[in-house]
Amino acid sequence: MPRKLLFIVNPNAGKKIAAEILHIIRKELPRNIYYQVVTWEDKDHFEEIAGQLLNDDYTDAIAVGGDGTVNAVARTILNSHIRLGIVPVGSGNGLARSLQLSMNIREVIRQIVACRCMAIDYGTVNGQAFFCTAGLGFDAHIGQLFASSSERGLKTYVKITLRELLRYRAGKYLININGLVLKRKAFLITVANAGQYGNDFYIAPLADLQDGLFHVVIFKKFPVYALPGLLIRFLTRKAHLSRFIETISTDRLEIICEKRGSIHFDGEPGSAGREVVFEIKKAALQVIVGDGFKLPLEKNRRVMQGAER
Repeated sequence: MPRKLLFIVNPNAGKKIAAEILHIIRKELPRNIYYQVVTWEDKDHFEEIAGQLLNDDYTDAIAVGGDGTVNAVARTILNSHIRLGIVPVGSGNGLARSLQLSMNIREVIRQIVACRCMAIDYGTVNGQAFFCTAGLGFDAHIGQLFASSSERGLKTYVKITLRELLRYRAGKYLININGLVLKRKAFLITVANAGQYGNDFYIAPLADLQDGLFHVVIFKKFPVYALPGLLIRFLTRKAHLSRFIETISTDRLEIICEKRGSIHFDGEPGSAGREVVFEIKKAALQVIVGDGFKLPLEKNRRVMQGAER
């Protein structure tokens, strides 16, 4: 079947590069691949774009933007034949990085043309789809503040995070994992389908997009002096080794919060009731991946080789 691509551009994600994107697409896409570029202007317009995507026989939906744009496009094509591609121009680009896609626009267009495609899992939180991480606590609180900020980018995110670190108080949670009920006081709880939030900041380094499991990260209250060491662990993919982090694998869980609060899914903020249910959907989304993305068999072989050494 001939490929037919719809590039969905969010001009508010990262730098406003719609014109540059269009120039590169025209230069890099072969003539035998049909494509169209649309700019997502507002929520009402996105509904129109979604209808176009689903009704006009497109084979690929290419999200041009950050994690919020990727989440919106990916949710639209669930339970369809359409593949997801990503041109990452946001501040975190969590799913794109997890799929080993290039952060260089010209190179990622070439990867989209190559169309190395895999099926990955996704999660739901109270029925709402997410693809990298979702959770409760401090990161959801920061996501809420970041979304309401007039300034974007990594610098703003770090500024808000550092400001709130000393103000935020850990919450109390009941976590039901297949009938096992855990009572925990936690700074945050992250339910990870992929290992990172974005910017190669790994909250769950062992999470795998193709294993049919969440890695549930319970981040306990920690003293301020431990923060530098924790940051190093996040950046070196060793967070799971910290004494302040407990990780549990499961395909479903329910969290009962002490009080209502914020929730995030792929960095997008939302409000949660006291009861929150997470479920995994295995191998349910076709995505275009980079050359470095490993199949489960390749990953297991790499782990075994490491053990043998």
